[in-house]
Amino acid sequence: MSWTHLVFLSLLATLLILTLSPGVRSASVRDGREGKAAEPKGSARRVFMPDADGANFFKKRSRRKYEAEVLAEQRVRLSADERRREYYDEQRNEFENYVEEERDEQDERTREKTEQWREFHYDGLYPRYPRGW
Repeated sequence: MSWTHLVFLSLLATLLILTLSPGVRSASVRDGREGKAAEPKGSARRVFMPDADGANFFKKRSRRKYEAEVLAEQRVRLSADERRREYYDEQRNEFENYVEEERDEQDERTREKTEQWREFHYDGLYPRYPRGW
């Protein structure tokens, strides 16, 4: 049996199972011309609600909150801002310390190289550092 026959038979079996299954309903959208839409049955009634109830739900949610709720939200927001500010301050301080250490190391390397250059090029005929400076 070739693989095309196998794929065809599996698709046919899947289609047969889906058409004979009692839980599967049509997904087509009905016209509004048939009159009032049928009431949802079973679990669909618990999930979906009429349009008016849905609008009332959102109106209730948008009403003014109690003062305690507003204050609690402000405290949460302020504490989050404070934590964020502390985090960024710590990051900035660490970076500044890193830059300062790098600069100090670079200065030390430059000073050592300069001193080695002076020692290498000193011929003993003149002072190491000019006196006029």
